[in-house]
Amino acid sequence: MPTHPLFRPIPPSPNAVDVREQLQMALAIADAPMLASLLTDCLPPIAQPHQLRAISSRVSVPTGQDAAADAVLQVEMVRCVLAETHPHVQPPDWRWESRELTQLTQHESELQTLAQYIPMAPAIALLAEAGFQPGQIDEILRLPREAWYKSWWCTIAPEGKPSPPFLRCLRSRHHPDGTLTLQYKDFYESSKPACFSSQPQTVLVAIRAEAQPFGDTLHRINHQRQLLNAQSVVLIGTTLSELEVQAFMRQGVSVYPAVEIAVPFQASCGQCDRGECPMNGRNPSPVALCYGYLAPSEWV
Repeated sequence: MPTHPLFRPIPPSPNAVDVREQLQMALAIADAPMLASLLTDCLPPIAQPHQLRAISSRVSVPTGQDAAADAVLQVEMVRCVLAETHPHVQPPDWRWESRELTQLTQHESELQTLAQYIPMAPAIALLAEAGFQPGQIDEILRLPREAWYKSWWCTIAPEGKPSPPFLRCLRSRHHPDGTLTLQYKDFYESSKPACFSSQPQTVLVAIRAEAQPFGDTLHRINHQRQLLNAQSVVLIGTTLSELEVQAFMRQGVSVYPAVEIAVPFQASCGQCDRGECPMNGRNPSPVALCYGYLAPSEWV
């Protein structure tokens, strides 16, 4: 663990406030891959890359009494996928003996409404986002009123392990105004699926102040986690000892190295010395901020 980038000290800065401000700015303007890295490359990881559907960030989120959390990530986390699309799941064969199929479908969920009174185009997009192919979507939307579309799914655990397959029955209801309603119910072996395909999740991002004691940092995290109803926490640190990392992890906090977060520089392509860039030398240039900007004085 000590060889992880987290244990490389970042260059000294005037004070800890400057470090926090730089990291907050980086989080405020970070692109999707950068935000995803916070969740997939922290210790321990909060999600696998294929589980992330959408992610956005809010910085300096109020928590009352003039206090604020450093940042909050809103994540759409994939929880259920079609079994046929998962590389490690073999969908059951409909020709199996009824005893085997009954074992996998012994419990039945209540009827769930996926979407109600929505136009055709959003319904198609919703089913496509869930993983259905165009031919499957067409079949679902053309079902007779009392018919169900049957498919095998699996639930993905946070560590990426799939559950035993479960049977999902989906139906569509067409309305006179041209809209339709999509409903489904699940038949499963033991654990009820948590959602149709994805769930929103709140992730608290805390920046560890320089030389702040472990107990004070954890107290702030626990207080903000409770107020914001955050399911997970990522702590960004400049330098952390191996003992501190293990202690935070044991308390349900993932850690992430501050050295992995870059703030883009104010760029001038006409003055940049990064010759391999296709924008190099262009003046004027549409680029205002750049992670790879190299001023002439930076050549060694």
